[in-house]
Amino acid sequence: MTKPAVTKKVPLGEDRRDAIADAAIHLVATRGLRGLTHRAVDEEAGLPQGSTSYYLRTRNALLTACVNRMLTRDLGAQPANAAGTGDPARRTGTGDPARPTGGGSGLEELMVEMVVGLVRERTDDLVARYELSLEASRQPELREAIVQGGRQLREGLAGMLAALGIPDPEAAAWPVAAMMDGLMYDRVAGAGTTLSPEAFESAVRRSLGALLTGLRNA
Repeated sequence: MTKPAVTKKVPLGEDRRDAIADAAIHLVATRGLRGLTHRAVDEEAGLPQGSTSYYLRTRNALLTACVNRMLTRDLGAQPANAAGTGDPARRTGTGDPARPTGGGSGLEELMVEMVVGLVRERTDDLVARYELSLEASRQPELREAIVQGGRQLREGLAGMLAALGIPDPEAAAWPVAAMMDGLMYDRVAGAGTTLSPEAFESAVRRSLGALLTGLRNA
């Protein structure tokens, strides 16, 4: 007796949009922007031909969807309430509970885990983000999406810095974010790739600790 063919379930609605963005991010990270086409996204996501073009007709719309998808994940990695430093239910970008060390040290540890966890669990996002950031220097619409997303992330970071007692946390959020971005970039695309996981985490903790101490005493 012939077994009935199994039809692969394909995502619909918002789930399909997310699947398209996730596939596009993976392609940008692994093939570069030259490898990103609507047809390639359909194939990577396992969707019928023409699906990506239906939802995102232009290349710029596809690139912007990548930026927005990564932003959603980034915002989800930030604590809902930065002041709740003793709450063990806080989660990091890796989906693991943050270590409940309590007080300011708990938030500092969370910031370390945000960097280490992103590098460990979301390498595709990081590589794609750097590719898209360079492309954005030539595309105003894409750059605006990246700038707006960066502002949202810095607002959340400012809340964490305020809870740590950093003066003028909104202004301080910019150099702190820049350091965190630099540490992640070096880890996935620079000389930092040669470090062991333990050495990288130690360097992140030492660098962030020194910066936060300096900002607190400035």
